[in-house]
Amino acid sequence: MAAYRSAAGFQRVLHAVKHVCFKQRCGVIICRYSTVIEPNDKTFDKILIANRGEIACRVIKTCRKMGIKTVAVHSDVDSSAVHVKMADEAVCVGPAPTSKSYLNMDAIMNAIKLTGAQAVHPGYGFLSENKEFAKRLAAEGVTFIGPDTHAIQAMGDKIESKLIAKAAKVNTIPGFDGVVKDAEEAVKIAGEIGYPVMIKASAGGGGKGMRIAWNDEETREGFRFSSQEAASSFGDDRLLIEKFIDNPRHIEIQVLADKHGNALWLNERECSIQRRNQKVVEEAPSTFLDPDTRRKMGEQAVSLAKAVKYSSAGTVEFLVDSKKNFYFLEMNTRLQVEHPITECITGLDLVEQMIRIAKGNKLQHKQSDIPINGWAIESRVYAEDPYKSFGLPSIGRLSQYQEPLDLDNVRVDSGIQEGSDISIYYDPMISKLVTYGKTREEALKKMEEALDNYVVRGVTHNIPLLREIIVHPRFVSGDISTKFLPEVYPDGFKGHMLTAGERQELLATAAALYTAAQLRSQRFLGDLRVSCVPAESSDWELCVELEKSVHMLGVSRSGNKYTVEIDGEKVQVSGEWNLASALLSVTINGKHRTLQCLSRTAAGEIILQYLGTSFKLRVLSKLAASLSKHMPEKVPEDTSSILRSPMPGSVVAVSVKPGDTVAEGQEICVIEAMKMQNSMTAAKTAKVKSVHCKAGDTVGEGDLLVELE
Repeated sequence: MAAYRSAAGFQRVLHAVKHVCFKQRCGVIICRYSTVIEPNDKTFDKILIANRGEIACRVIKTCRKMGIKTVAVHSDVDSSAVHVKMADEAVCVGPAPTSKSYLNMDAIMNAIKLTGAQAVHPGYGFLSENKEFAKRLAAEGVTFIGPDTHAIQAMGDKIESKLIAKAAKVNTIPGFDGVVKDAEEAVKIAGEIGYPVMIKASAGGGGKGMRIAWNDEETREGFRFSSQEAASSFGDDRLLIEKFIDNPRHIEIQVLADKHGNALWLNERECSIQRRNQKVVEEAPSTFLDPDTRRKMGEQAVSLAKAVKYSSAGTVEFLVDSKKNFYFLEMNTRLQVEHPITECITGLDLVEQMIRIAKGNKLQHKQSDIPINGWAIESRVYAEDPYKSFGLPSIGRLSQYQEPLDLDNVRVDSGIQEGSDISIYYDPMISKLVTYGKTREEALKKMEEALDNYVVRGVTHNIPLLREIIVHPRFVSGDISTKFLPEVYPDGFKGHMLTAGERQELLATAAALYTAAQLRSQRFLGDLRVSCVPAESSDWELCVELEKSVHMLGVSRSGNKYTVEIDGEKVQVSGEWNLASALLSVTINGKHRTLQCLSRTAAGEIILQYLGTSFKLRVLSKLAASLSKHMPEKVPEDTSSILRSPMPGSVVAVSVKPGDTVAEGQEICVIEAMKMQNSMTAAKTAKVKSVHCKAGDTVGEGDLLVELE
């Protein structure tokens, strides 16, 4: 599915393939979309991608398809990254911190001159919405694959964009249109608008620099944190305040516009499942919109794009209330993270369209050509601990990594591979997992299967949360809002809660796995290791502990099939029991399940990933179980007197010193990870005994920060 060109200026060919599902094992593009390359289209010879990770890989794939050479830029710690290996050329632009590498405009401009790149695709984040970068490219005669600087400035500034939206007759949220000077002015404005209010960075995006305030105290605190995060992430600490629409849906419209005045809306994406104002699961289309509301939102999105003479792919985000009233939130003048689901249901390659538009080609489609063909779901797989605030960053090396690409209608956009490091310097995203189906039910079932078959080892990941979301009755029925996670898990995410039947399945699988492992250890090349040992038994009595509950199980075996008796009920378990495989494919009472054995020890401890969640079990023989009760238990640490870092990051501020008295809930220090600031508070009222960190320190997960008396 490509148009190829030779080094001498290769003849372009017309190749059109519509709505074909295909796979590419590098883990970047698996999708349904049309490729229509016109013979007379103007194009580029070489494009530099000013980004990293999965989006850099994604752009490189489309450039290859179009016969365009690519240049990757990278920091020193990314020298062996996947996007660097995929590109035709690569240039190091500085050390790990983003301010010295991926945000270093001088270094990137030098890379452009060094390689002779004719255009730059910025991906998302970093410099993708930086008008100064676009101006510098234009001054050097290099094409910015995105809108012009006027549109970037107008839509990148939330205050100006709101005024333009009003003038273009786009529905807007009530709020203060000027820049908020200080915390006290923020309190005054919030009182005039009426609580709750949203405080957010004027130049921001991606959930950074955003806080919800329900009273004056939260407004002051929100102003402080939002301005600090905005300065850290965007180099611009200006804030604005607007009315917070309680319990809304977050629905966005993808637009596409060329330099000839043509513009289209490519349907919507439902992005309501969020944590800390950052999206977790998206789908296209939305279960909530009817054709009339969809059309009105699309027309307003196109009206806004035309008002700023927009040219490229862009996204207009709306908040939608329960009555289907919709309000303009912001316009992202770049490719969105969740663009693959739009590609799946419309059949358009958005990266290809951006490149064509940047070169001055006209849109190939009319509004009537844009379909809604099937349903697509995207799960953002992050290196995060979902049991901590729905996802605090995790770092580490991917000791084992296997994408579920053997499944049909599954797409994985990733920029990592086995052995890759997830560091504190960059976004903790591992990949975007996308599934497609003719119906929503089909797409959701495929997502369940894909998550069960996704192997990620070496870092903590959020697959347990993702799987629970997509099978939850509220999500399945479409009853969602941006408050979904705190409403469904008011006490935080605890993992999958086993039903009685699921508990039996898990116990039986653990018993069968333990028995299979014991039998395997007795043999070598098919023969017993010690010839004088008794013949293999076909019946066992085992003690299995799960979640502090102990069960006595009877196990009998016939080949690869095990019958496990639990509390008088028999469970049939069969499988290949390949202990070297990352995936454990078993049949339990006639029902197929895919589990993962994360670890096994000689002491009988087994950790199984089942229905997305990891469960720790202990399987012992009857004799070993009778003796284990004599073993001493480890006393848990008293966490009320100490403060440990819940995640890797850097210390932004320390508010206490030894001898200070702190109240319960009082801020002790602030930790920043992946550009998000988190306030660490005291668990009780006490005197500070010692402080083990200072501003500027880098800390790891579990590091001791402060001790209380």
